[in-house]
Amino acid sequence: MQAYCVKCRAQREMQDPRPVFNSNGTPATRGTCPVCGTKISKMGRTPAHEGLAPEAHTVVSKATAGLAEKPPLVIVESPAKARTVGRFLGKKYTVRASVGHVRDLPANRMGVDVEDDFRPHYVIPAKRQDVVRELRAKVKDSSQVYLATDPDREGEAISWHLVQALGSAIGARPVHRVEFHEITQDAIEHAFAHPRKIDMDRVEAQQARRILDRIVGYTLSPLLRDKMGRRGLSAGRVQSVAVRLVVEREREIAAFVPVEYWSIEAELAKQNPPLPPPMRGGTSPCPPL
Repeated sequence: MQAYCVKCRAQREMQDPRPVFNSNGTPATRGTCPVCGTKISKMGRTPAHEGLAPEAHTVVSKATAGLAEKPPLVIVESPAKARTVGRFLGKKYTVRASVGHVRDLPANRMGVDVEDDFRPHYVIPAKRQDVVRELRAKVKDSSQVYLATDPDREGEAISWHLVQALGSAIGARPVHRVEFHEITQDAIEHAFAHPRKIDMDRVEAQQARRILDRIVGYTLSPLLRDKMGRRGLSAGRVQSVAVRLVVEREREIAAFVPVEYWSIEAELAKQNPPLPPPMRGGTSPCPPL
């Protein structure tokens, strides 16, 4: 098996290759360069990886091993919550605030590709770039990242956007999502003892709401301002549909043409069956014996 040697700047046949797993679980093969003795590696699974337990064959680089000595970074939404949570967690954790969303649709254009399955195009707003820059620096000086944004659909989306915005700084660091519904010692300890992954169902639900907001707002707001003659008006995804339903119903009422009609009520009862006609002539209807 050949791998690239950085020192020789050439592909070399790997000497003493052995299958390993990196700290993020990715399979690789490591060995030495037969010319200069430099350690070389090649990513990818090979037949030699079959049947190996990743836990027993995981290798940790010096850079990754150094990360373990750094404090974990906890990201919450508000600075006030950061101070409170920081007091509960202590000095072993670094707590910072994202101050809400760090990414959003652009303010000067639609930002949604309707022709490409409504794909959104997110940007980091100018007023959030300093926050993102500081968070990236803190991530690089941490061992792992805990996303402690609010436990709702919006908070879940903020956590996902943080991962996207800080991806290059996060690197191989573990990322955990923690959720607590009250800021108490017990609630925070329970949340950090039971971390989870980001719930993409909540994230996609928030994206759908945001994209719908943008499509309705950018399409109807100019028309609303033009018809009302007032600047600054905006159309929302809920009230616009509600107004449409009210208008359609009002038009149905206005277009109604009254027509004369009558209602007839009757009470009916079923008669008893008629009696047989009386016998005449005085003779017995029965034949003589």
